[in-house]
Amino acid sequence: MNRRYFLMSSAAAAATPVVRAAYSPNDTVRVAVVGCGGRGASHMSAWTSMPNVELAALIDVDDSHSERYIGALQKRGKNPVPTFRDIRKVLEDKNIDAVSIASPNHWHTLQTIWACQAGKDVYVEKPCSHNVFESRQIVAAARKYNRMVQMGSQSRSSPALQEAVQKLKGGEFGEVYMARGLCFKARNTIGKTPVEPVPPGVDYDMWTGPAPLRPFTKNRFHYNWHWFWDTGNGDLGNQGIHEVDIARWGLGVTHPTKVSAIGGKFMFDDDQETPNTISASYEFNVGGKPKMMTFEVRHWYSNHEAGINGEKPGNTIGNTFYGSEGYLVIDNYNKYYSFMGRDGKPGPARTERDRHFENFIAAVRSRKREDLNAEIEEGAMSCVLMHLANISYRLGRTLNWDEKTWTVKGDPEATKMLTRNYRAPYIVPAKV
Repeated sequence: MNRRYFLMSSAAAAATPVVRAAYSPNDTVRVAVVGCGGRGASHMSAWTSMPNVELAALIDVDDSHSERYIGALQKRGKNPVPTFRDIRKVLEDKNIDAVSIASPNHWHTLQTIWACQAGKDVYVEKPCSHNVFESRQIVAAARKYNRMVQMGSQSRSSPALQEAVQKLKGGEFGEVYMARGLCFKARNTIGKTPVEPVPPGVDYDMWTGPAPLRPFTKNRFHYNWHWFWDTGNGDLGNQGIHEVDIARWGLGVTHPTKVSAIGGKFMFDDDQETPNTISASYEFNVGGKPKMMTFEVRHWYSNHEAGINGEKPGNTIGNTFYGSEGYLVIDNYNKYYSFMGRDGKPGPARTERDRHFENFIAAVRSRKREDLNAEIEEGAMSCVLMHLANISYRLGRTLNWDEKTWTVKGDPEATKMLTRNYRAPYIVPAKV
């Protein structure tokens, strides 16, 4: 690999990025998609379905993924686009306005920082960070280079959920003192896979990036990387981060004062490192008043709490907010309903899909950070909650969080786990 690409982040940091003036509605916004797996398909579909938005490039370390996407474009009557393995080659192209990141979790922050340094706006999938340190750095980069950066928390762009949060904060349910997030998905065992040669057409060193370079196995690669601490954050950071973000949003909280999580890996003897069952509790102090949030991941067959059905049969994905005058339920991403008073009389309800990708493009055009529904600082704060719960689980003890210093009080071992040892040259910089 050319050494100059390794040095790009430091060189770009010293340079002034090209900052484009506000777009007119008729200007074409050119977007490159990073990561041609399952989630990346939604990105590609979004950018090829909007007026005056153009898919400009595809980036993936697996050539077969890129080829599959090119085939999908051609079936839809779209022109092929250039494909790359290394995002940094695309960032040199001044004709590309934004990057849309759907790579594995351990790459999200570094790729976003590189893109900001190169003067690109960024749509980055959840979770936007792999650890707490990265949550600070990704926001710092967005601020320093004045970029529009949105995390893929689609629910924040649902008019139905926006209305629900307005009602929660407007007092319709009285004093809202607690939120509960749920992620019950019937996930089967991943089994055990042996070490084997890297498949042809795969740049495994680039795929590994900031993480330790482990021997190749299929379980550490496509999708199942979610279940290894080097590259993923378990289901709490996969599906669960959506509901963690919604719970924090509706409860109106930021930093917790205390975090405690227990759980484990039940039923299956396989390669998975992260827990398939976890229960996390958070305490907050808001203006001298206590608030509480709980979150639970369950990996197998389950009941449906509060009537939440989730995205597929057998799944329960959603949130419940408890107030002094009633409770409100968010079912999956784009639907809410509620019950009022002691007798549980049906209250306000609404269903309406999100337009999250469209919201990002609108903010790219307006150049107004406040137009983003899931601006990166909001996403990064929700990721902090997820990371702290995982640390509490791994250490087996409660964490007392200090929001002023971003450290765990009296616990140097936990504080050390707020970051990671990065593999050169893929290092998230301490100074962006």
